[in-house]
Amino acid sequence: MFLFQLDRAFIKVTKQVPVNKKKSSQDFSLLTDEDLHLFNEGNHFCLYEKLGAHCMKVDGGSGVYFAVWAPNAEKVHVIGDFNGWNRRAHPLNPKQQSGIWEGFLPGVKKGDIYKYYIQSKHHGIKTEKADPFSFYSEVSPKSGSIVWDSSYQWQDDNWVSRERQRLNSLNSAISIYEVHLGSWMRRSNEGGRMLTYRELAFKLADYVLEMGFTHVEFLPVMEHPFYGSWGYQCTGYFAPTSRHGSPVDFMALVDHLHENGIGVILDWVPSHFATDNYALECFDGTHIYEHADDRQGLHPDWGSYIFNYGRNEVVSFLISNALYWLDVFHADGLRVDAVASMLYLDYSRKQGEWVPNVHGGRENLEALAFLRKLNETVYKKHPDVHMMAEESTDWPMVSKPTYQGGLGFGMKWDMGWMNDTLDYMQKDPIYRSHHLDRLTFRMIYAYHENFILPLSHDEVVHGKGSLLGRMPGDDWQKFANLRLLFGYMFTQPGKKLLFMGCEFGQWSEWNHEKSLDWHLLEHSPHKGVQLWVKHLNQLYRTERALYENDFSPDGFEWIDCNDSENCILVMLRKGNLPEDNLVIILNFTPVPREGYRVGVPHDGNWKEILNSDSKIFFGSGLENKSSCVAESTKWHGQPYSVCLTLSPLSVIVLKNE
Repeated sequence: MFLFQLDRAFIKVTKQVPVNKKKSSQDFSLLTDEDLHLFNEGNHFCLYEKLGAHCMKVDGGSGVYFAVWAPNAEKVHVIGDFNGWNRRAHPLNPKQQSGIWEGFLPGVKKGDIYKYYIQSKHHGIKTEKADPFSFYSEVSPKSGSIVWDSSYQWQDDNWVSRERQRLNSLNSAISIYEVHLGSWMRRSNEGGRMLTYRELAFKLADYVLEMGFTHVEFLPVMEHPFYGSWGYQCTGYFAPTSRHGSPVDFMALVDHLHENGIGVILDWVPSHFATDNYALECFDGTHIYEHADDRQGLHPDWGSYIFNYGRNEVVSFLISNALYWLDVFHADGLRVDAVASMLYLDYSRKQGEWVPNVHGGRENLEALAFLRKLNETVYKKHPDVHMMAEESTDWPMVSKPTYQGGLGFGMKWDMGWMNDTLDYMQKDPIYRSHHLDRLTFRMIYAYHENFILPLSHDEVVHGKGSLLGRMPGDDWQKFANLRLLFGYMFTQPGKKLLFMGCEFGQWSEWNHEKSLDWHLLEHSPHKGVQLWVKHLNQLYRTERALYENDFSPDGFEWIDCNDSENCILVMLRKGNLPEDNLVIILNFTPVPREGYRVGVPHDGNWKEILNSDSKIFFGSGLENKSSCVAESTKWHGQPYSVCLTLSPLSVIVLKNE
C-alpha cells in the first residue's frame, strides 16, 4: 500500500471513517493495520494524522483521541488539567504489538493541557512526558502539551500552484533574508516585548518587499525550552513556538508572506534534540528516539541527544515531521542543520569515543540512508520545494540526486566560500595582495554542488563581532569594505543568504535578547549600506546573467584573476544570451585606479550600471558616469577593452548597451 503513505486524501478518509472502528468510543481508533505496518517498517510519512491528540466526535460525543509510541511502557495514562492531573483517571490501551498506546477521552477539548504519565517496564521508571506529536505547547518554562486544532483558511492557492515553482527554480534568483523571530524587531514602548506572529507578518513582509529579498529563512520555529538555543535545541518538533502565538497565527504569517510573493524556508534540526527530561529523552524509560550508548547517542559539542536513524519508527517520525511543515504550514523549503554531524560517527570525537560502522569506517550508514530517503520522499511529494544542507565538509555530491549516488539535497551552503571570503576581507588591504587565492580558489570547486553563499547568524555570534566590526580600516573604510563584501557575494555564482542586521551594518554582535539596532538607520553610512543591499537585490533579480546559470560553468569566466599586486579581480557573468553578459570589477584596496584597462568580450558602449562607491551609498562618488566605448585593443584575453576609473574598495558592474 505505498499509495497510502503519499496520498493525503486517502489518509483523511481513513481518519474520518477508520477501517477498524468499533461500536463504542472506548474502542475507537484512528490507526489501521496498514498504519501500524508502515510505521514499524519506517515508511509512514504522515504520522501527524494519526499520533498525538486529535479533536473529534465519536458516537455523537466530542472528545480527543490520543495516541503515543511507548514500546517499553507497562502502563500509559493521559494526565491534564481536565482530570486534575490524576495519574490513574485516563489509561490508554496498547495497539496490538506496535508499541503505540491509544484511547478516546470524551469531554476533553481544544485548549486543554496534558501530558503522558508513563510507567516503564524498565526498572519501574515512572515519568511525565510531553507529547512528541503535540501541535501546541505551553510557553516555556512550562512544558505541557495543549490540545489543538489548527484549522485555517489559506489564501495562497496561487502561490502553491504556480508562483512557488517559478520562484524556487534553480534557474531563478534566490536571495534569502535569514531571521530570528524573537529579535528581529521588538516593541520598545512595551518593555521590549517580542512581536507576535501576526505582527511580524505585516512588518516583515513590508520590509522584505522593500529590500528585494525573494525568501525569508526562519531560525527554528519548533518549540524549544531554552530561548538562548535560538531554536536549535528542540523539544516539540510538531509545534511552532508558543512565544509568538498559536499555530494558526504562524500559518497567518506564512500565508501573508506568500500573498506578498515571498518564499518561506524553515531551519529544521533532525541531527539532535534537547535533553530536557519531559521531552523525547528516555521517553518510555528506555532510549527509543536516541542511542543508549553515549558514544553514539550524546552529542559532544551541544550536550544533546542524537537520533537513532537505524530505528524504523524514528525514521517515520522524522520524515513525517519534515512533511508536516511542508504539508500543514506550506513551507517552501527546509534548511537541514548540522548535516556534517550526521554523516560522521567520529564527528567532534577523539579516538575511542565513537563506534565504527559495520565495515569499520567512520561514515554513519544509517544517517546516510535516512537522508537519502528523506530527500526522495520530500521531492516526490513536493517537487517545487527545496531541501538545503548545512554541510561543512567536502562530502561529495550532497546536492546531487540519489540515483547518481548523491544525498539528494537541492542545494548546499558553501561554508568554504564563507570562511575564505571573511578571512580575506578581515585582512588589512596592505596584506591582501598575498592572499588573493582565498577568493579565486572557490571557482575550482564552485560547480561540484548547487551552492548557497551564506553570511549567516553563525558569523555574528560567540565573540566574532558583527560583519561591519570585522572589516579593517577607519569607519569610512569599514563601510566601504562591507559594501564590497556584499557586492562580491551578489556577483559570484550561487544563491544568496544574508542574516538580519547585516544589511544595514549593525555595529554590535547579534544579541537574541533584544531587537536589532534599527536606530542606526538614522545615520547616513548605515542607510547607505541598506540602500546598497536593496540595489544589489534589484540588480540580482533583474540581470539574468547573475542567476540563470548559477550552477553551470557556462555562467562564469575569469577575465583577470592575476592582478594580486593591485588586489583587483575582473569577472564575466554570462546569461543564456550574449547581450545579458555583465563585467564585474572588484578593487580590494582603498587606492583609486585611474585609466585601468579591462578586457571585455564585445565592442560598443559599456555602461556602469552599479558602483558601490556612489554617494547614495555613502561612498566617495568616484564613478564612471559616462559610457565607455570599447577599443579594439585586446586585453585580458578578450578581443576588446575599456579604460576605467576604479573606485577605492568598490565593486563596479558594467553592461554592454
